[in-house]
Amino acid sequence: DRAKLLFRLASVLESNIDKYATLITQEMGKPLEQARGEIRKCVWNCKHYASDGKNYLKPQEIKADEYMKSFVQYDPLGTVLLVMPWNFPFWQVLRMAIPVLLAGNTVLLKHASNVPQCALAIQEAITEAGFPDGVFQTLLISSSQVESIIRNDKVVGVSLTGSEGAGASVASIAGQEIKPAVLELGGSDPLVVLEDADIELSCSIAEKARLGNAGQVCIAAKRFIVHNSLIEEFLVKLTDIFASYKLGDPMQITTMMGPMSSSSAHEEILEQIRQSVDQGGKIITGGGEAIISKAKFIRPTLIRIENTENILWTDEVFGPVAAVIGFDTDEEALELANDTRFGLGASVMTKDRNKAQYFIDGIESGMVFVNDFVKTDPRMPTGGVKKSGIGRELAWEGARVFTNKKTVVVVK
Repeated sequence: DRAKLLFRLASVLESNIDKYATLITQEMGKPLEQARGEIRKCVWNCKHYASDGKNYLKPQEIKADEYMKSFVQYDPLGTVLLVMPWNFPFWQVLRMAIPVLLAGNTVLLKHASNVPQCALAIQEAITEAGFPDGVFQTLLISSSQVESIIRNDKVVGVSLTGSEGAGASVASIAGQEIKPAVLELGGSDPLVVLEDADIELSCSIAEKARLGNAGQVCIAAKRFIVHNSLIEEFLVKLTDIFASYKLGDPMQITTMMGPMSSSSAHEEILEQIRQSVDQGGKIITGGGEAIISKAKFIRPTLIRIENTENILWTDEVFGPVAAVIGFDTDEEALELANDTRFGLGASVMTKDRNKAQYFIDGIESGMVFVNDFVKTDPRMPTGGVKKSGIGRELAWEGARVFTNKKTVVVVK
């Protein structure tokens, strides 16, 4: 029955794609076609769980000859609070909410304060799809009210996608209440370009990995680690790509990058660029702001750095700015890739399967993509290690995360 509702929700989203995409663009500045892509991904997510979710949630038999039956079943826990960010205002919510609802839980949403219309529209879509009243509720509340909701006895768990600080706060409260928490936090993903890599493909992947959504993506590649034999060619080719980006009105189909989500976000990125240069970083392209019709943009920026003390290396940069550093050996590249407190995702560019496996085994991250950029996929778990969070979303992990994994034994 719940799967049927998900199919209906997919239909509602598809039928209103322009309406919802326009809301996204108006509230957080994403180019309209990227916003449409976000809604299409939500449709895919609904259809995936409607089709495959029952396999994720069916009881798992355990072979034990001395028992007549032994298995694990997945029972819903109750009401789950989602604390969600603005950068993908539909996708971030529905990638967590859909499997949680399919498992039989109910959802409370505390969305980011700058996307209230998206928050209300998600509830509207779920209601239109025919879900029972109260199964999904948007709460237009402040961050200061989150703690009291987590502590409420009716709430059995919490999921947060956001900053390291917010995650630490929510995890602390959930821990005090002995309630499960799933956290997807910051990232400073490496993109490692090995000596044998296809340089054209590497530059194309670097563009997609850094500039989508104006660089405001947790799983974006933010540190480009390039073999010294390729770094000059890499910088020349990628500079041409970055410099060609058309900034402007995100409602126009020709716009490739919209404005930063807020004035404070805009100023934070400019300050990180200034500090990087003060610390020896060399701007290869970009490096400045653009004001278009009063909206605040950051030009796509490449900064070459010589040491890992640079702020672009040590801190997460939530905008279209990439640090580029060279290396000589694979061992050095792996050490650089892991030289971060974060561990969300990583990309490795190589034609050599053995080298690829070396990095797959050695990189400390929740996701590794070879010859591609890191992306979320309903069929595969997503999440990080170290300061990038705890727990996993999507696939079978997302369906089971807020369930009671109940062991059942029936004696002969």
